Amino acid sequence: MKRASTNTIVLLGTLLGVLSGCAAVRPGPDLERLYSSARENVEQPPVIVIPGLMGTLLESESRGQVWIGSLWDIIFSDYRQVALEIDPDTLQPDPGDVRPAGITSSFAGRNFYRPIIETLEQVGGFERAEAGRPIDPSGRYYYIYGYDWRQDNVESARGLSHLVEQIRLDHGKPDLKVDIVAHSMGGMIARYYLRYGEVDVTEDNRFPVNYHGASRVRRIVILGTPSMGSVESMKSFMVGRRIGLATIPPEVMLSFPSFYQLFPHPLTEWLIDMRGRTFNLDPFDVSTWQRFRWSLFSDELRARILVDYDDPEAGRERLQLLERYFRKWIERGRRFMWSLTVKMDQQPWRLVVFGGDCEMTPARMLVEPWQGRFIPRLDPHRVRNPLPGVDYDRLMLEPGDGLVTKTSLLARQTLDPFVPRHKWSDFPLDYPLFLCEKHSQLTNNKFFQDNLLHFLLSQDR
Repeated sequence: MKRASTNTIVLLGTLLGVLSGCAAVRPGPDLERLYSSARENVEQPPVIVIPGLMGTLLESESRGQVWIGSLWDIIFSDYRQVALEIDPDTLQPDPGDVRPAGITSSFAGRNFYRPIIETLEQVGGFERAEAGRPIDPSGRYYYIYGYDWRQDNVESARGLSHLVEQIRLDHGKPDLKVDIVAHSMGGMIARYYLRYGEVDVTEDNRFPVNYHGASRVRRIVILGTPSMGSVESMKSFMVGRRIGLATIPPEVMLSFPSFYQLFPHPLTEWLIDMRGRTFNLDPFDVSTWQRFRWSLFSDELRARILVDYDDPEAGRERLQLLERYFRKWIERGRRFMWSLTVKMDQQPWRLVVFGGDCEMTPARMLVEPWQGRFIPRLDPHRVRNPLPGVDYDRLMLEPGDGLVTKTSLLARQTLDPFVPRHKWSDFPLDYPLFLCEKHSQLTNNKFFQDNLLHFLLSQDR
């Protein structure tokens, strides 16, 4: 009997393994079958595709492509060529002759935005159009909004506004509404545009919503957007950002205004101590960075900046300039983040949120005392002296897509769906859909593509 039972268990285990293997390789939905009839005889609004952070190629008239560059760059470069110059009088970043040069569809054999483009073209029946060029009024079109992802997101929202107005002119319809599909930080740019258009509300703390997008946008899809920020953006200012085998150093990252606008929202619990207790500190307060000697205020980074200058006085002036720049842009970052969550009295556009919730994702940094310093940890496995009984995995990580947590995706302060959203975090949406996919591969997901087309092509309200 024991042998029979064992054999039965083995057989059942084998059968389950086969079935699970079949489930793992089961093809996604047949998009052609689902949407082929939707390509005909239906008037469809133009679609604007907005890539996320680092998703737009950057090109210099004098140096050629500076981002993402060549495979050699991804292996060996420190990408100092993408650093923004700083005007010492205005503290404005200067891109020089670097301009957006298209979307990163694929690189080194890996797809990024190619799947979403192919889905719109081959299944949705959309044709690529360029703003300012004539179109056939009976056609179905999509546009790509390429922008300098290093720059202030308010400026990127203004660029989006110019694109929408040009599309209206090209189509000869002053009341035309568009649809928007935006990935990652592109979703934050789109949401700012919907609320404020070209108005810069980060000059003070009032944030008056003017609903600019109400008459210009019909439907919007945001995908993997960190609506409550990300601790990964702060990490970039401390240890740099890994790109392939290369790393962009913190002193380069500090020059990008957009990264200051991705810090965790002050409403979130973003920093804990060794016992898991929350620090009541604002990530947008310079004193927080000074207290822990992070980034620009660390001895290592300051020494490295000074070494770059033969003249010690020139090095000190550079540090002073960076400190003034840091103070300006971290404050604008704070206001930008708050501007996206202030209360709205209406929701005149339809918004759907897609994102991942299967990858354990950094949600909180931990501060560990180490050799007289406060070391930030984003990975629980890097905690040097863990305290017994403290579950650092549960404290520091949450489900997400590897970069953006589910809570940030939904602009919530907790995973518990029974806890109401914070009263100061207004984020009206039609519905969310969750995928098992990493951040950079979300557009590859067939179920995302299926639901995207259904949302865009549906003639329901």
